[in-house]
Amino acid sequence: MSANPQWDISRALGVARFFHLVCGVRDACVTPFLTLYLRQLGLAAPWVGILMGTKHLISAFWAPFCAFLAKSYQKRRVLLIGSLLGSVGASLLMVLVPPLDRDPGYRSCDGSHSVTATVPPPGVALTVNVTSSPEPAPNHPAPSLPAERSTGVAPADGFRGGPGESGQEPFSRLPSSFVGSIQGTRTTSRVLLHPITSRVKDTPQEGAFRVVSPALPLLAGGMALASPANQSAAKGTAGALDLSLEGLRWTFILSLGSMVFWELLTSPLEQVADDSLYEYLDFVDATDRYRSLWIWRLLGMSAGVCGISALVGQLDCFLTTNGPRGVVHFYGYSLVSTLALLVSIAFPVPVFRRWEPGYKMVKALSLVGGDPRLITLALTVFLIGTATSTVQNFLFWHMKDHESSELVMGFSVALGWLGEILLHPLKTPLLRKLSRVGTVGLGLGCLAGQLLYFSFLWSWWSVLPAQILSAISHGALWWAVGASIEHLATPGTERPLSAMFRSHFYGGGASLGSFVGGFVVMRFSLAVLYRACCVVLLLWLALFLFIQPRLPQERKINYSKLLAVEASDTSDSEQGTERDWLVKAMRDEHSDWRG
Repeated sequence: MSANPQWDISRALGVARFFHLVCGVRDACVTPFLTLYLRQLGLAAPWVGILMGTKHLISAFWAPFCAFLAKSYQKRRVLLIGSLLGSVGASLLMVLVPPLDRDPGYRSCDGSHSVTATVPPPGVALTVNVTSSPEPAPNHPAPSLPAERSTGVAPADGFRGGPGESGQEPFSRLPSSFVGSIQGTRTTSRVLLHPITSRVKDTPQEGAFRVVSPALPLLAGGMALASPANQSAAKGTAGALDLSLEGLRWTFILSLGSMVFWELLTSPLEQVADDSLYEYLDFVDATDRYRSLWIWRLLGMSAGVCGISALVGQLDCFLTTNGPRGVVHFYGYSLVSTLALLVSIAFPVPVFRRWEPGYKMVKALSLVGGDPRLITLALTVFLIGTATSTVQNFLFWHMKDHESSELVMGFSVALGWLGEILLHPLKTPLLRKLSRVGTVGLGLGCLAGQLLYFSFLWSWWSVLPAQILSAISHGALWWAVGASIEHLATPGTERPLSAMFRSHFYGGGASLGSFVGGFVVMRFSLAVLYRACCVVLLLWLALFLFIQPRLPQERKINYSKLLAVEASDTSDSEQGTERDWLVKAMRDEHSDWRG
């Protein structure tokens, strides 16, 4: 135990590890499942893409700005406590956002007989509830699936009648591609069905049905909802169906406002905590112990994503009977945020004020603009963010369409994080054998392979094998990027340059990928989006490997390496230039540039 508690390194690292663990659990409660919750609110892919793109954009630029202000005015602890305290209430605002369907039929909490199908054409969410109330009869047969169901595509101006049409407005005016029949006991009802992904299942209780995956289509098949025929048909029947955009407008606006307010409070937390701990350890020359703290965050995220997904199925129906599923995620997030708030009181924050130039970020930006290697690396990180955002936003939608449970979704994400932790002991040998450029190429290739694989998913469990590659497509890829940044940075710009790559370039790419990805999903399909990202990554990989050896190489001397070599070379008897420490260091530097 240190005599001065201010520099109790062991205690500071213990608190920091626990804080990272708790924050990992906290983030995993909501972040992986956020787009799935927005889908359950009734928002289509373009609106979800806009929301997530805005979230990434705020995080990319607001977090560094707040970290700069907190450091300048010595208010880091105030910001940590305020961020955690505000996020407790801000996250609960999402629970108050009204869904487009106030009484979704896919919730089988009370065994009701209602059937709900939500069919959102582009920009419109349409909900129809049908209730089947059979009269009890001792020998009445159990309900069965309809013998015939219309899943074809009608012409733009074509409408088709059917049994019970005369007394069932507005169903008689719907395009046949949206209409299916459900035959219950003594009742034949016509309900809106999704032409691709909706399925009707009978339940053990007589006369009860439920619609599975009533959402925007993600798989190609037949004519998509975004086709001109379906768009014109939807527009032609909007007046008769009283399709009010008011509900969609308010759901989207309230979701946007809640997420913006939430992100403004939450995004600065991680960077402020990292900067505080790094400066605390740097003052006593213990920054080497800072590098392993990310493992604790990944452990917390792995435990949190599996734990919250296991609780959702057990507690969701008891907490609410109306609205979408998923409120347990936000309640868990608020609860763990309260625990993190208590830990932040003891989080190590330096109380001294060390003078440092305030233009480091500007210097880092000018360094990127003047180095072709950093420019290509920045473009690589930008494309990584763009491609990764499509997986983070819509992979769970894809799995949900294949009837995957949230527990399987959480386990699939945890599988990649745990693989990254297990691969970490091989980080140094991997970078030495493949070099930094080779490791970046391997990571890009694995990411492209994952995207191509995801476009051909055939079952809910088929996503699990590909998630193992996340250890390389995320872990090893970022190790190589970090090593390249550390090598190319000038003294004093390593951390500002690394923060710029992770926030501005990666976050900007994720924002663009979210904005564009939602509209691609609506216009084409998720499979097309993933294959397009795969092709772009492979093209960039080929270009990256082609131009790297041909970029101009500036001969620089790494003085820290010179001092290390000087300290190890204590023999004065060695003669010649082959033993000279300066020549050795310059040769090592030249070999690093070639790698």
